[in-house]
Amino acid sequence: MSEMAEAIRQLILEKGYSEDSVRQTIEKALKAAYKRTYGTDENAIVKFNDDMSDVAIYSRKVVLDGVWDPVKEIELEDAKKLAGDDVEEGDEIDILEDPKTFNRAAIGAGKQSAHQGLNETFKNSLINEYKDKIGEIIIGYYQRDRNGNIYLDVGKAGHLEGVLPVKYQSKLEFYEKGDRIKALIVDVKPTNTGVQLVLSRSDPKLVSSILEKEVPEIADGTVEIEKIVRDAGYRTKIAVSSKREEVDPVGACVGLKGTRIQNVIRELLNEKIDVLKYDSDPVVFIKNALSPAQVERVIILDNDKRQALAIVEDSQFSLAIGRQGQNVRLANKLCDWNIDVKTIEQAEEMDLSAVSTVQNAKALFNDDVEESYDEIATVSELPGVDAEVAKLLKDNGIDEIQDFVEAYDNNSINIEGVSKEALDKINELINDTVEFVEEDEEVEESAETSAETTKDTEDESEEELVCPECGAKITLEMTHCPNCGVEFEFTDGEE
Repeated sequence: MSEMAEAIRQLILEKGYSEDSVRQTIEKALKAAYKRTYGTDENAIVKFNDDMSDVAIYSRKVVLDGVWDPVKEIELEDAKKLAGDDVEEGDEIDILEDPKTFNRAAIGAGKQSAHQGLNETFKNSLINEYKDKIGEIIIGYYQRDRNGNIYLDVGKAGHLEGVLPVKYQSKLEFYEKGDRIKALIVDVKPTNTGVQLVLSRSDPKLVSSILEKEVPEIADGTVEIEKIVRDAGYRTKIAVSSKREEVDPVGACVGLKGTRIQNVIRELLNEKIDVLKYDSDPVVFIKNALSPAQVERVIILDNDKRQALAIVEDSQFSLAIGRQGQNVRLANKLCDWNIDVKTIEQAEEMDLSAVSTVQNAKALFNDDVEESYDEIATVSELPGVDAEVAKLLKDNGIDEIQDFVEAYDNNSINIEGVSKEALDKINELINDTVEFVEEDEEVEESAETSAETTKDTEDESEEELVCPECGAKITLEMTHCPNCGVEFEFTDGEE
């Protein structure tokens, strides 16, 4: 059986078959030949060496004194010659068979069974291997074209082929025989001759797989690809985020002087790629998604229906829309929002009264939205204050912020259990978090000023004027003294 041993070695070492699959295939082939020779394989026993270096087939026969079926039975005398005098009637013995004695038809049946078994085994092995590789990139070489579908040589000596269907091809890519093609595995199918890998050049995952190999920060999980959308052959938009504040996700993907992203662009045969920062705020994310256009404002028209309005300068309008609406269409898919792009002039003509949210109104008319804070009145309300110190202050009559500030400035706080450092800490918290509004002082000052003005007017009106000659009372309207008749005239500055 040296030829069989050599065949086993080649199958395991050179062809890459598993030991179990080789064992099962050879066993089926030998039994098929045995059955073709003797009409049955019920009593055929196939035995392998422990190291799988050799194999043999035996006929298991019952020892009888008077044989009716020579295929399954053996005469007692013949059995003793083969197995020794200890053999008794009713025993079973295994008799070695030489496959070379099988008839030609039996040998052919065995070969056919072995061939089919090996093919099936190899096919199942390939299917299991490449099913685990769906979503990975493979490199193949252009072989032929049939009805627009491109067939690739991906190795495995003809048992494995790749096919790039028309629907999975990039629109602007063309190939010639022998061209190297990098594609994404999207499906695995069995064929009559082996296994077929269905490949894609249009899947967004192709871009993410290529980008992951170019950007170490993506490979190690520091930078995460949130979403990719493509118009294969024309433009791809990639939203990325970073798990570490100090790492710029866009900069990591683009690389120094754009080297990393240029490598990806070359692999996609000069397809345009926009790498932008993901943001959980839809307003910011929509602005980013419409790059390379500069967006002035984004207004959320309807949160439930996910409708938004993007307002741009006239010069940015065509860039925001893109060629045949491509840019805004990809932005819609990336953000999962229905984005309407308008120029500033067009937006002014729109009726935006239906926009009910305060955020949208402020976004339309104000660049910055001021944050509002709750009023802090007492020491215990200060963020980060020591609760025990605040309680001690309150127990000693210092609860209000204003009371604390006055006592602290006068250095009059002397409470057991409250250190100078604790007081300084509270004062620092007040300076950082509390804004004093002096409206009451302004009102009081205004009231005082008004009172003084009123008093001056009253004093002025009540001041008595007298005649310089006789001392009689006169008024500003008089030109002669009613008592002595002297004539007088009032001038500015006279008392």
